[in-house]
Amino acid sequence: MYRFKNLTRFTSRFNHQTTSKFTPTPFSLQHIHRFTTTAAGSAAPPVAGLGPTKKPDKPRVVVLGTGWAGCRLMKGIDTSIYDVVCVSPRNHMVFTPLLASTCVGTLEFRSVAEPIGRIQPAISHEPGSFFFLANCTGLDTKNHEVHCQTVTDGLQTLDPWDFKISYDKLVIASGAEASTFGIKGVKEHAIFLREVHHAQEIRRKLLLNLMLSDVPGVSDEEKRRLLHCVVVGGGPTGVEFSGELSDFIMRDVHQRYTHVQDYIHVTLIEANDILSSFDDRLRVYATTQLTKTGVRLVRGTVKDVQPKKIVLSDGTDVPYGLLVWSTGVGPSSFVRDMDLPKAPGGRIGVDDWLRVPSAPDIFAIGDCSGYLESTGKPTLPALAQVAEREGKYLAALLNKIGKEGGGYAGGGGDMELGAPFVYKHLGSMATVGSYKALVDLRQSKEAKGLSIAGFTSWFIWRSAYLTRVVYRLSFRSLVLLALVIVKYGVQTYILIMIKVDDWLRVPSVPGIFAIGDYIGYLKSTRKPALPALAQVMAEREGKHPTTLLNKTGKEGGGYAGGGGDMVLDIPFVYKHLGSMAIVKL
Repeated sequence: MYRFKNLTRFTSRFNHQTTSKFTPTPFSLQHIHRFTTTAAGSAAPPVAGLGPTKKPDKPRVVVLGTGWAGCRLMKGIDTSIYDVVCVSPRNHMVFTPLLASTCVGTLEFRSVAEPIGRIQPAISHEPGSFFFLANCTGLDTKNHEVHCQTVTDGLQTLDPWDFKISYDKLVIASGAEASTFGIKGVKEHAIFLREVHHAQEIRRKLLLNLMLSDVPGVSDEEKRRLLHCVVVGGGPTGVEFSGELSDFIMRDVHQRYTHVQDYIHVTLIEANDILSSFDDRLRVYATTQLTKTGVRLVRGTVKDVQPKKIVLSDGTDVPYGLLVWSTGVGPSSFVRDMDLPKAPGGRIGVDDWLRVPSAPDIFAIGDCSGYLESTGKPTLPALAQVAEREGKYLAALLNKIGKEGGGYAGGGGDMELGAPFVYKHLGSMATVGSYKALVDLRQSKEAKGLSIAGFTSWFIWRSAYLTRVVYRLSFRSLVLLALVIVKYGVQTYILIMIKVDDWLRVPSVPGIFAIGDYIGYLKSTRKPALPALAQVMAEREGKHPTTLLNKTGKEGGGYAGGGGDMVLDIPFVYKHLGSMAIVKL
């Protein structure tokens, strides 16, 4: 829970009713009258927010974004020097290199998302540091303020609330958005692969199409459309997702959905060569490997995207059930609309120290920034390793400025900043499925260096990324069906349980067995209710009816109505094996 140093005052309006009783109006964020660092009793500003800092308070660094660059900066910032305020519509960082693995269940979604409070703990407990779930809507460089609006997606009871934050140092790390090249229908019908909710939507749609295609009456043509997964974009993300999808088809679909296994296939569409930044030998290897695993490679350009098909520039129609769009990134509308100098390509222009020259105390890092032409340096690629390196460098630079007394607004302008930022490429990696991957350790496309492919590369790829992820165990759980009755302020919980006999049968309904947390013995069995433990449900109760059903089927009682007068042998008996728990000191 945040410990707020700032005063918060809530004002509510009351309507006087004819019965002389006062009824409060529904609460909304608009009732917050002020939320500032100014002293109590002073005039309230027209818009709530965090006011300017004053000594002896720590200077404030405001970070826009929770991507690779912003999170690496917040991790390295010295919170004994600065207060940190982060503004982002996402309260976690996404480990994007492994996002494709979550679409097919290789990894769980929680494995690739890290809460901001863990990356920078000061945000959770320091009185002057905060995280605000909001979008930045404007920037006032003259008054050192950012204008924000809260994110209330899915909460119809809350209206968006505007507020301001004064900054001493501002770091813009808002990232980029997926490039659609102005093609009609992409945003409406395609799914991007940049956020956790994108991966969740891909998994949901993939499994839904598998289920729908198995329904009686669905034509073969419709089955082929539903189970046609089209990936547009032959970069690392598109290739890795295609590889993960082909593995899923070979290892899971062919075992669990045998009725439709011949209908599902993957098509990867790319206008040029796939993995164009990789070594030529690696590109040939990737093409061969993807083709071998069933991925169809098509060279073409998408002209139009419709609800059930895409149209290529040569007029070819490509029906699809799942469309994933991965054609690179470009500047977001937020970056394009900002009145700041721009680098080639529309990014925010920065100098050698990642400063925005015409705006004092503003820095830009990550995919939203690029070198100004005056620096003579090329724009760096939109890669995680670039963003992370920039975040690390800028954190050290801001710490240096703060230690020398330049952390407040307007400070550090004439300070010696030391060495400028220099990026050294460490290489590129991509997986192509079937435990195969590519590792290209060259400094650039024209340079010479080590390039390897195969299982060894896959092991390097997986090891390099898994060591960066904080894993949390996830367990499959059963949900109890409960009816909550609220009466006279007292909550009564009624657990609806299915009653079974000694053989876990439901006596009143022939042919039905019940196991799990939601069952209980009939009174006639004179047995106590079993505890809701995994060893009871899965290991014991699950085994008993399996053995019983196998025996019944072998003796000809497997059909409806069969086995009713059959001798069922030994009833289910539970023997407790003990309990265990982990206690952290």
